[in-house]
Amino acid sequence: MRRLLLALTAIACLAAGAVRADEPAKCTAGLQTRDAMIPSDTAGIALYVRNKRPGCTAADQAKRVLLYVHGATYPSETAFDLALDGESWMDFIAKHGWDVWLVDLRGYGRSTRPPEMDRPATENGPIVDTATAVRDVAAAVAHVRRETGAEKVTLLGWSWGTSIMGSYAASHGADVSKLVLYAPLWLRTTPTALAGSGPLPAYRTVARDNAKKRWLAGVPEDKVADLIPPDWFEAWADATWATDPTSKESGLLRAPNGVIQDLRTYWLADKPFYDPSQITAPTLIVVAEWDQDTPVSMAQAVFGKLTAAPWRRLVTIGEGTHTVIMERNRSQLFREVQLFLDEAPPR
Repeated sequence: MRRLLLALTAIACLAAGAVRADEPAKCTAGLQTRDAMIPSDTAGIALYVRNKRPGCTAADQAKRVLLYVHGATYPSETAFDLALDGESWMDFIAKHGWDVWLVDLRGYGRSTRPPEMDRPATENGPIVDTATAVRDVAAAVAHVRRETGAEKVTLLGWSWGTSIMGSYAASHGADVSKLVLYAPLWLRTTPTALAGSGPLPAYRTVARDNAKKRWLAGVPEDKVADLIPPDWFEAWADATWATDPTSKESGLLRAPNGVIQDLRTYWLADKPFYDPSQITAPTLIVVAEWDQDTPVSMAQAVFGKLTAAPWRRLVTIGEGTHTVIMERNRSQLFREVQLFLDEAPPR
């Protein structure tokens, strides 16, 4: 009788839809986070990487792996994984089922600072140029592939990071699944204050007030007040300056000057550092309307040269700057990139 009752109960549950064999149990686990220091190709120089991934991995997880790298002045973690309104861009992508990684180049964030940065800046010439940065990304890609089992990795770069990721993708096509260029750097026909003039020391220093002025350059006066939600700039600046151990005393953030040397040598001299026509991965370019550092014209120029990409897309976001990642319209950036990451090739 007991067995009969149990059987009848099971049948009733099935009939009521309490158990569905065709519906796998949903994963309720959150994101897993791992931090690590990995070796570069230079003795004594280690690179900081962070990983976020879903608590429950999918069968095709190795095909959904992304690596992000930062721009010329600030590290990866404090923009890509800065939780504003409770969520970072890194969180957003990971919650969509991606195994997401970031890397800080040498001299930035939590990565090892070259010994030249412990000396007065004028004692040495510029350090950490784009060629060095590409080697650091190569070390990170190798690490990510070992850890995830991925044959190919999707690359995402911001600003200077687009020339780094673009260069890597152009020469390592077999390693790259998709490529996202956010605010791409290209040949510049107008002056830029960032390049400066005169001899270049090993590194430069940045004050918080100057960082905000540069951020808001080019924004219409009547839009400035509402562009950055309350406390967002302060949250970013606090996190970013805290990554430099000398900033607590000086109030200044150090950044290597190799990128500035490359601006003068390549981008301001009509000499591209890499050739976009060699990129064979599907590519998305995203740029914001008020970007003064990498104007929309640069994005359009790169887009026109992606002749070997099997498919490509250019998206312009209205009412945003070079730093739209941390502005009120950042959700547009997140959604457009996620659409590209998740979609199948067009037929």
